[in-house]
Amino acid sequence: MARRPPAPAAYGEEFSFVSPLVKYLLFFFNMLFWVISMAMVAVGVYARLMKHAEAALASLAVDPAILLIVVGILMFLLTFCGCIGSLRENICLLQTFSLCLTIVFLLQLAAGILGFIFSDKARGKVSEIFNNAIVHYRDDLDLQNLIDFGQKKFSCCGGISYKDWSLNMYFNCSEDNPSRERCSVPYSCCLPTPNQAVINTMCGQGMQALDYLEASKVIYTNGCIDKLVNWIHSNLFLVGGVALGLAIPQLVGIFLSQILVNQIRDQIKLQLYNQQHQADPWY
Repeated sequence: MARRPPAPAAYGEEFSFVSPLVKYLLFFFNMLFWVISMAMVAVGVYARLMKHAEAALASLAVDPAILLIVVGILMFLLTFCGCIGSLRENICLLQTFSLCLTIVFLLQLAAGILGFIFSDKARGKVSEIFNNAIVHYRDDLDLQNLIDFGQKKFSCCGGISYKDWSLNMYFNCSEDNPSRERCSVPYSCCLPTPNQAVINTMCGQGMQALDYLEASKVIYTNGCIDKLVNWIHSNLFLVGGVALGLAIPQLVGIFLSQILVNQIRDQIKLQLYNQQHQADPWY
């Protein structure tokens, strides 16, 4: 009687398609960003709790603490899927991690392309955000420090010009404004004074009432939007490096997760193959 041809040799029981290098590299990669995300949420929550409730609600849309909390929570959930998925070799979690990371990467890429193509609309949106920040300048200490830092860093004042500070109720130039800062601008708009030991926080007093030529002797009169655009054009390599620095970790995460998913699937096929042939008398 003719014998059945022998089945192909199966891999040993100890063999695994899943590479420990890929598995734990992806795990520690996600663990790093998982810890960073928890730190971001903690800092954001602490900054939020330290503010007065009324001020926090008034500046909700422009509060850096809220942005920190939202980004931290999203990063926490994403890296959680990556950590547990790689450690437990769970295809569902790894696919979720890879899909979400791909969506984030594509959204960032689309935002960059659309911002370049529709630069005028993007500029208008940035100007709108900056004007909204000016309105809430005195309502949020973190926002105030952020604006002051930006104005000193880029040697600018306001969004389009220094007169944008009339949008703020304290700096508004209307005659019925009882504020002592009426028609003024923040001290961060003032030109630096050499060898100044003590910062004069009242140096911008009444500057909005002056014309550009007179005001330019004391403060920066150019808006921050133009300064920011000029800085980006002058530092394209730096901007490109930052964009690349954000893109590389995302692409690495997608690449490693897909490799691990394929290895897990091969391992499942191997286990099914071994189970089917263990009871075969001709094996």
